Amino acid sequence: MISTDPSPGRVLVTGATGFIAMNCVLQLLQRGYQVRGTLRELSRASALRSTLAQHVDANDRLELVRADLLSDDGWESAVSGCDYVLHIASPVPLKLPKNEDELIIPARDGTMRVLRATAAAGVKRVVLTSSIDAAIQGHAVQKKQFTEDDWSNLDVKLTAYQKSKTLAELAAWHFVNQPDNVNLEMAVINPGFVFGPVMDSEFRSSSEPIRKLMLREVPGLGRIMFPLADVRDVASAHLKAMVHPDAAGKRFFCVGSICSLEEIALILDNHFSGRGYRVPTRVLPDFLFRVVGLFDSSVRLVIPDLNKPQDISTERIRTVLGWEPRSQQEAIISMAESMIKHGLI
Repeated sequence: MISTDPSPGRVLVTGATGFIAMNCVLQLLQRGYQVRGTLRELSRASALRSTLAQHVDANDRLELVRADLLSDDGWESAVSGCDYVLHIASPVPLKLPKNEDELIIPARDGTMRVLRATAAAGVKRVVLTSSIDAAIQGHAVQKKQFTEDDWSNLDVKLTAYQKSKTLAELAAWHFVNQPDNVNLEMAVINPGFVFGPVMDSEFRSSSEPIRKLMLREVPGLGRIMFPLADVRDVASAHLKAMVHPDAAGKRFFCVGSICSLEEIALILDNHFSGRGYRVPTRVLPDFLFRVVGLFDSSVRLVIPDLNKPQDISTERIRTVLGWEPRSQQEAIISMAESMIKHGLI
């Protein structure tokens, strides 16, 4: 356990019980920061403190407050006195919503609530968690390589999640580029799929691909590529972007590797088959995988990515932030091991 005194500052982390956010809170506490985390319901505060206490001695450096992306209430006081803001809270679905506004409104409007409060409070810098889906989706002709200059195409049909992340990030950049907000610095982290160890027994949408493979809930695999990173590395990218002098005004693609669903399944099969897990490794024809999606809502979410090549530049995050991610094997295996430990599979 790491504890540093005096504190290097106070950081607001929105949606503190989320997969990425919890790891950010942990790393901030380990580095001696004062942390204020927002929760939609304070009834979850005790469980969060208990989980974090297994890894770090927070003492009185962790404060938890209530704030909801759908309400103005609480954001002004949540941001007050903070040096930095990590805005991570945003809905991530397990299935396609009936109405896309179920995701778009909290993602976009919630981001604006946080940014308005942040600008008014004179915070040094905000780091926004966006997604690679805000850059690489909806392009008729697949580019050879995507960079941070690319944006997803809103003129074609995107999934509700892809659209929500694109609209929220565009709104954020528009806000910080207004003349009245010239003193507000922002950096954006754009992760792909986030794997790595879970810290508690709460099910998270990020772990759904691993869960389905480990429990053999699908008869076979689709030809899908996963731009992925370990959650610990995604959290470290947030902390680097928070303080690095050259990070302001930039997006960062946070992708450790690009891995096919077949590669993920083979890694799991090689590591866990001796312990009784029967991971499917057969690649299905595209039409058959689409049929599986008709009966499985989580499979339906990834059908738009079927047979879509992924070539994503990570030069900026590596050169500007000095970011060095863990291997895909570690990210995948550590997630599965932790899910077994916490009774999720």
